[in-house]
Amino acid sequence: MSLSFERTQSVGIIGGGPGGYEAALAAAQLGAEVTLVERAGVGGSAVITDVVPSKSLIATADSAVAISEASDLGVQLFATSDVGRPLAPQIAINLAAVNRRLLSLAGQQSDDLRGQLVDAGVRIISGHGRLDGERAIVASTGPGGTDFDRIEADTIVVAVGASPRELPTARPDGERILTWTQLYDMKALPDHLIVVGSGVTGAEFASAYMNLGAQVTLISSRERVLPGEDRDAAAVIEKVFTRGGMTVLSTSRADSVVRDGDGVLVTLSDGRTVSGSHCLLAVGSIPNTKDLGLEDAGVQLTDSGHIQVNRVARTSVPNIYAAGDCTTFVPLASVASMQGRTAVFHALGDTVIPLEQRRIAANIFTAPEIATVGHSEQDLEDGTVRGFVHKLPLSANARAKMMGVRDGFVKIIASEGSGTVIGGVIVAPKASELIYPIAIAVERRLTVDQLSRVFAVFPSLTASITDVARAMHIVGSDDES
Repeated sequence: MSLSFERTQSVGIIGGGPGGYEAALAAAQLGAEVTLVERAGVGGSAVITDVVPSKSLIATADSAVAISEASDLGVQLFATSDVGRPLAPQIAINLAAVNRRLLSLAGQQSDDLRGQLVDAGVRIISGHGRLDGERAIVASTGPGGTDFDRIEADTIVVAVGASPRELPTARPDGERILTWTQLYDMKALPDHLIVVGSGVTGAEFASAYMNLGAQVTLISSRERVLPGEDRDAAAVIEKVFTRGGMTVLSTSRADSVVRDGDGVLVTLSDGRTVSGSHCLLAVGSIPNTKDLGLEDAGVQLTDSGHIQVNRVARTSVPNIYAAGDCTTFVPLASVASMQGRTAVFHALGDTVIPLEQRRIAANIFTAPEIATVGHSEQDLEDGTVRGFVHKLPLSANARAKMMGVRDGFVKIIASEGSGTVIGGVIVAPKASELIYPIAIAVERRLTVDQLSRVFAVFPSLTASITDVARAMHIVGSDDES
């Protein structure tokens, strides 16, 4: 499809991550002349140093757990000694090989995305882009950024992402004190990994390295891990962590992290110290908006440097849009992609559905995973919405029993009176796949009765969704309407 214009519209994009990449594809599809400026590689940090490599690492950790727990299902692994006696096997993780594989996958994905853009007719400039007023991008290219390319554009999309936040008293050195972008240079599994920060990134890597066999200490400044997530879900994850041998230090703030010989020393605010072989800093991120010429172009920023955008990803300057982690919207790769497409659709006059936070499905890739969509139980408690909630443990599900799943649940939140599904939480293996039916129910405003009438395969984990919905039956409702 292409739109009809008096002249060909030009779209300039800074940043080739999920937001910039999707914006470029959408603009090319609509017949615009598209130029994308990217300094690191198509796919951005999401593909090269963040989502793709980290989730590949987690997949390896999941495989290690599946092997170690196979005996619970009656699968016995053994080797035979020289005299024919069975020997208990040990699972060995070749971290160097793991890291080579995941970085190779990231490179392949980046190349594939670049090829798709080229096939769509997108011009790609490798360099650092910045705004030059409201309708131009200047890209510095060549050795040391000494060459410049100026791109005039009717519409500009800024999708520059974010970088790991650093602390003045905990400077990463790339060897022992690391950000999540530096983990993949390690040649061997850390003897003792100290993770500072118990948000999504910290919890995911703590879970992965624990399951790969490393000793892990997780330092949380709050009372529980994943403080911004569903309380019941966070409680399950913390139970799994402690059962797996992880040390979780709650209400503990790291004051400093320094090298200590061949290891690291973390000093807490109460004076305690924790020694380990490596430290991962997972203390948030900062937007890559510095020195982009945004303020000079009139683009409004927050005090933290994030770009203010509305629900169609438009900034305070009418022809400038922004997408992804550099904006004030939800920092998820899927959201960045949707923002990029929405921005272009709006700018070029195509049909637009403004983004709503309640429709966003999100996932935390711990083991088990945590998937959420829509309103939370906390929203009910705060009075943001009126409704009711029901939760069913996975231990009651037949397929879960067959699979040996011990932890997890399905929770649905519905509106008071109508029974319309307004939110849900799933804690389970592959919860990222299981949340989709609830996300559809939230998006299409289905009632719990309508959801319960959908046939689920027996046995299946998805049957827990219909079981929860059935338990929330609204007497006298017209579920065929």
